[in-house]
This record gives sequence, structure tokens and C-alpha cells, in this order.
Amino acid sequence: MATASPPRTPEPLPQEQRFLAALRDDDWPTPASSLSLDEVGLDGPALLELFESQLMSRHLDLEARRLQARGEGFYTIGSAGHEGNAAVARAFRPSDPAFLHYRDAAFLIERSRQRPAQAPLWDLLLSFVASRDDPISGGRHKVLGSKALNVPPQTSTIASDLPKAVGAAHGLGLCRRLGVSGEWPAESVVLCSFGDASFNHSTAQGALNAAGWAAYQGLPMPLVMVCEDNGIGISTPTPAGWIEASMRARPGFHFLSGDGLDLLDSWRAARDAEAIARQRRQPVFLHLRCVRLFGHAGSDAQQAYLSAERIAADEARDPLLVSAGLLRRHGVLTREQLAERYRAIGDEVARLAEAAIRRPKLDSAAQVMASLVPPSRPGRGQPAPARHERETAPAPMAKLINQALQRLMDGHPHLVMAGEDIGRKGGVYGVTQKLQARFGAHRVIDTLLDEQSILGLGIGLAHNGLVPILEIQFLAYLHNAEDQLRGEAATLSFFSDGQYANPMVVRIAGLGYQKGFGGHFHNDNAIAVLRDIPGLLVACPSNGADAVGLLQEAVRLADEEQRVVVIIEPIALYHRRDLQQEGDDGWCCADPGPGYRLPPGEPGQWGEGGDLAIITYGNGVLLSRQAAIALEAEGVALRIIDLRWLTGLDHDAIHRRVAGCERVLVVDECRRSGSLSEALVTGLVERGMAGERLARLTAEDSFIPLGPAATLTLPSVATILEAARRLTGRR
Repeated sequence: MATASPPRTPEPLPQEQRFLAALRDDDWPTPASSLSLDEVGLDGPALLELFESQLMSRHLDLEARRLQARGEGFYTIGSAGHEGNAAVARAFRPSDPAFLHYRDAAFLIERSRQRPAQAPLWDLLLSFVASRDDPISGGRHKVLGSKALNVPPQTSTIASDLPKAVGAAHGLGLCRRLGVSGEWPAESVVLCSFGDASFNHSTAQGALNAAGWAAYQGLPMPLVMVCEDNGIGISTPTPAGWIEASMRARPGFHFLSGDGLDLLDSWRAARDAEAIARQRRQPVFLHLRCVRLFGHAGSDAQQAYLSAERIAADEARDPLLVSAGLLRRHGVLTREQLAERYRAIGDEVARLAEAAIRRPKLDSAAQVMASLVPPSRPGRGQPAPARHERETAPAPMAKLINQALQRLMDGHPHLVMAGEDIGRKGGVYGVTQKLQARFGAHRVIDTLLDEQSILGLGIGLAHNGLVPILEIQFLAYLHNAEDQLRGEAATLSFFSDGQYANPMVVRIAGLGYQKGFGGHFHNDNAIAVLRDIPGLLVACPSNGADAVGLLQEAVRLADEEQRVVVIIEPIALYHRRDLQQEGDDGWCCADPGPGYRLPPGEPGQWGEGGDLAIITYGNGVLLSRQAAIALEAEGVALRIIDLRWLTGLDHDAIHRRVAGCERVLVVDECRRSGSLSEALVTGLVERGMAGERLARLTAEDSFIPLGPAATLTLPSVATILEAARRLTGRR
């Protein structure tokens, strides 16, 4: 808690002066409804508590602007005009997970009343000043969140929290069906909030569709989605009536509305929404009409796009003035007592702010990065039951992945698979065949056609203690959903100081060289979008045995170390059997068994030659092995290093593997710009490998075309031979 500090009388800001003047002049707006306390089931003390939560939120907004002006505060997107969400908080249980909009400080403050030993003003001020004592983010960002209050932090949320809220709601019933304990009680309701501008984002629309799609089929979906409609998105107005017209008849949803300026009406609507979601286990869309005061953020001059008349009209609708009128009308506080309560809370916020600015800040890169990787936890896997003997005959990659998935699902009751067509069809390439028949449609989930919803489902399931194995059908399809990894799953540990994590495994069919489907959207060789996400692990197998080892290690990493792991599975190698000639079965492998795991940073190696080392991965390993036959016949003694893991590269270990070779060739099937080869070559040069000893062969900076031209932009056996001969002086 804060140490004592001298009192400070804050200089009134214009917004504050207008509020106090309205109190003096009895210039208070009248609530749209004429509800009484008895009608809605509240009493005077409860109404006063809600008002105090509103006041705390408002004074935090004002103090944020003062701190910014002094160079002591760093975030001013506030909640002014949205403080009616305090009533929403009171309508729900503190054990109900809440994914909050950034204007929901009053919600967080009001919920803190339901848990002992909470200090919301102090905690939020520590966040404002980026102190490492901030209990949710450790000084990394101003976020609304609290582990004790079941509020995972969100950062500048533009609807990106909605898909995982849908996943979390689905996960409540799924945990019960699986017989595993979740993070939240099975009877919980999931709540998420967002603005009217965010409603139009494709992420929001995808989440709304996914929730309605599930509920329409009778699946439990205990979810309340609160749209706080203030009529404007930064400077762009929302058409009047748009939200209600869009949602009132949406299939699968109950539509409720309330006046977010009126605490009694907000409480009535929120209580009704909570009852429907909890008792019927169905989704509710709660439309709360609000007003935005003070502009979008501290630096936003709304005079540039709003008329003086519009600004004055908005200020006249201040929800705190409406609440003050309710308190007077119901005989709870007099006008003088209201003004005194307002000033007392303002003085307390100012006093705490002076103490908060003196608390320590993050002061090293190591401190900043300390929460990128979440903490470990005990693993929950058990040896798979001996339902059948392990097949020992060599098989292609797809079959070995299927066998490994069976083992993992058998031994980990909290594992759940989800993706497009992975159930009854068994996936586009048959990798998940018969798994749904074995484990049921609730554990091998056929999702709707929306990658954002697939990843969001996984994030929400992981929030509730499950470990999802998700499938993205093609690498090119990831790009419309990548923010669910970049902005949500991989950042959660960082912004929660390691208190929350989204452990999951994402299997993505990708890369080039496949026959059958063609063109860029089924042959995508761009992985840079994954490699630059801090904390994310990316693996890529070149053969079936390694695919098993990487998958089994990925599940261990997710289960025990709470990591987010992406495995890029080369489509062209799924059913590859031969190395050189048809029928040689040289690329088939025996199942290495349940104990085989390949940890991050552990490359594979073929050969011990000292003339040439080829560093590669995925399809490049097969091509290099094929090229090696001709090179060895020409007297080139070589070795091939298979990276296996494409992030978290151990450059020292790679250098040690190739240091004894005269020449090094990097073969990268991804594009020359932004490819893995850039990092590999840089790492070797930094460790003293001269330029004439080193070369790289990559794909062209091009999309992949259809038909016979599909491999023209990619490395081939011929181009590997040409590059190797040039580097070793054989031509």
C-alpha cells in the first residue's frame, strides 16, 4: 500500500469546474427512466457505493491528465462518460471472468468491493505512472486487469478480446464434460465489453457470429457481450440506431438495452443479462448507451471534429450528474454532501498519485523482458493407455503425426483439438483422420470457417486451464488472424507480469512444393510474421520422426511451461515416402514413440563431412539430401544441419556445428527478404565466419504461381547443386 505523503490540493481542470458548477446550480440531467430503488432491487447504501466507484474512476481520469502534463503519467485514454459500467460489475460475481474495454475503470473499481484487500486507486495509479510495483503488468503498460478479480488484462483492445471471450464461454461447459477442473467455476458467466466503433471491426463481427453460431445449435454459451455505445469512434460518428438495428434480431442472441448514464437502468439491464446467461447458458448482447467526455484521449482535441454545441450537449449528459440527481431524489445525499464526497475522493487520488510517482520503474531490458516467458507449472499428462501396440513399420509424416495425436489425446484429458474440417473429414490431408470418432466431437472440434475464431477459441480454452491443439488449414489463411497470436496469446504473460498465459499448440499446414492444390493461397512460404513475435516458439519438421518429436515437445511446452508453440508442417512432405527414386521409401520413418521429444534449439544433423555444411529446414532438408548424392559423388564431404526450430535460434550452437567446415551454404525455402537466412548469415558473420566461406540460397521475393511454374521461384536440387559447386570451387 502507499506510504504517507503530504496532501496536495489539485488545480481544478475545466471538466472539474463544469461538474462542480452544475452541482451548485442544480443543473442536473434527468434520467431517461423513472425507476425507483425498490423497482430494481437496490438500496441507498448500494447506490452510494456505485456512485463512489464512478467518482473514483472520474478522478483517475483527471489525475491522468495532470500526471501527463507533469511528465509523470503516460496514458490518458479514460472512462469519463462510461462510468455506468460500475452497475454492470455489481450484477456479476467476482469469479466471473471479465475481458474489459479500456473505458471500464469503474467496473474494475466496483468489482474490487467484492474481494477483500483490494486497493484499486493505488493499483491503477501505479499503472498510470508505469511503476514496476503495478500489480497487474509490472509497469509494462496501463491495463485494466487483476488476477484476484478474474480480469485478464487487455491492451488498447479493438475487439481482439471478443474471440477469446467466446472461447472461454465454450470452455466452461467443456471442462465439465471432460471432467477436468477449470480456472473458473463451471457455473460462471463470461463477460466482455467493447465500444460501438469496435463493433464494426471484423474481429468483433467474427466473434459475434461464432457465439451466435454455437448457440443456434444449442451449444452452451454463457456469455454477456456489453457494447458501450458513446456514438463516436475517435472522430468518426456511429450512425444513430446502427448497433440496435444490427443486433436486435441476430440469431442465437438475446438483445437487451439500457441507459448507461442511469445507474438504476444500467443495473436493471445488467442484472437481466446476467440471469439469462447464467440460467439459460445462452449469449446476451447488452447495449448500453453512453457518452464520451474529454475526447478520445488526453492528446485528442475533439474541437477539431465536434461542434461546440455537440461538446456542450455531451457534457450536459454527464452520468455522474445523473447519479448525483438519483442520490438526491432518493434522499441518500444532499447537494452539499455530494460536493464534499466529490472533493474528498479527488484529494485522496491526488495524495496517492504523489506517492505512486515515487515508486520504482523498470530500469533494465532484463526487467522488461522477465515476463515474456510465462512461469512453469506441473504437467498433467499421463502415460497413454495401451489401447494398441505402437506401429513400428516406417510411415510418412502424416500418419506419424496422426499416431502421435492419438497418444497425446489419450494421455492428456485436458487436450482439445479444434480446426476447420479436422473431425469427420479428418483434415484436408487426412492428418486427423478417425480422431473425432475416437475422442468425440467435443474434443476434436469442427469449427466454423474463421481463423480468428479458431485462435480465439483456443485462447479462451487455455484461459480456463485446457490445452488446445489448433489447426490452421493453410499458412496463407493465418494472416487474417495473426493478431490473435501477436496481440493476444503471445503478449498475455508479458502484460500480466506472468500471472496469465495462453498455452497452446497451433499446427499450420504450409510452405511450397505441394502437388494438387496450387497457387499462393495453398503454397505460402512467408513465415516472418511468426518469427518476430516475442515469446512465440516456431518449429518446422522435415520428416515424420521429427514431426512426432516436435509435436510431443510442443504439447509438453504448452502443458508445463505455458508456451505458445506454432508448428509449420510442410504440406509437400505429409505423404512423401521416397528420398531419391520411386519406391525406395527413403523418407519414411518409424514412430519414435511417446518419449521422443526435440527441445527448442536442438538441431538435427546428417553426415560429418568437413568440405561443406548446408543449414536448412523443412523441404530444404529433403532437397539437400537429394543434392548430397551428386555432391558426394563429386568428392564433396558434407553435412546437413536441420534446424527444426525456427525461433529462439542458438547461434552459438549452430556455429559450433559448422565451424569445422570449409564452406557453409544456407538453403532457405522462404523469401529472400525477411527470411530466416538473414538471421543465420548474420549470426555466423558475427562469430567470425568470413564472407567468402558463406553463401545463401533462398526463394525469390515472389508469390507462388499455379501449375508447372509453382516451383520456379523456390530452391531446387539443381539450384542447390549450382550454389554448392560455386561455393566449393567445383565450377
